[in-house]
Amino acid sequence: MIDCMILGDSIAVGVSAVRPECVSHSRSGWNSSRWNQDYLSAASSKSYKTIVISLGANDHAGVRTEAELRKMRESIKGSKVFWISPGQQRKPVAQAAIEKIAKEYGDTVLDRPQQQMSADGVHPTRQGYVTLAQATKSQD
Repeated sequence: MIDCMILGDSIAVGVSAVRPECVSHSRSGWNSSRWNQDYLSAASSKSYKTIVISLGANDHAGVRTEAELRKMRESIKGSKVFWISPGQQRKPVAQAAIEKIAKEYGDTVLDRPQQQMSADGVHPTRQGYVTLAQATKSQD
């Protein structure tokens, strides 16, 4: 079993910079459909102690967010899974799908640290990424 995998979008890229010990299958701008196309087979081939997911924030109306996130979650194997919330105000459809799937699997949903966000209101600051990384590490 591998200790840690981080998957997803630019938020996942930021968290993986703070947790270099983790395998990272992440890329800035990726939506959940594109992530499944490019990374699902590689990410689902192994078992992990901890998995950190940041997907859904880049999904647009053409992406079936819940179906794509469910497909990904059904395929990955991890003892402890954390989802990083895209935010209710910013992406209510993705937020609802994440909360529903996380509840079904007993996963943990982490909010972005609102006091540690960059000026764009989307990405955490360096300290915000550290905060998110520590939240996922404390339960390794």
